[in-house]
Amino acid sequence: MRKMGLDIGTKRIGVAISDPLCHTAQALTVIERGKFDSEIQKLREIIAEYQIDGIIVGLPLKLNGTVGSQARAVMEYIDKLGSILPIPIRSWDERLTTLVAEKVLLSLDVKRAKRKRIVDKVAASVILQSYLDNLRWEEGE
Repeated sequence: MRKMGLDIGTKRIGVAISDPLCHTAQALTVIERGKFDSEIQKLREIIAEYQIDGIIVGLPLKLNGTVGSQARAVMEYIDKLGSILPIPIRSWDERLTTLVAEKVLLSLDVKRAKRKRIVDKVAASVILQSYLDNLRWEEGE
């Protein structure tokens, strides 16, 4: 089974998935925000196709660790997802992940226009990889 990472923004949702052993995260796609039902349908398709058994959602805390308006909006989204999707959903601190994703894309010399289209899914992979690394560390691997 795999995990899915989400970077939920106001315009797009970045999606990443783990490998079947939950060791690595790969950027998968970006879902344009619009109607909630459409977003859910796309997420359900990914869940079914990749046999996802858990979702990790980046929680955009402020740099000082407090919850701001963006984090509250994501928490509300998580609550809505949890009432619809039949798998566990967990939030994960995502501070600075978009910055990390931007730096990765810059180091790969990805042009600005393309970076804008893919940064969300790369940020989702950074969130998911951070979660997977922590999980392995807790398990003593």
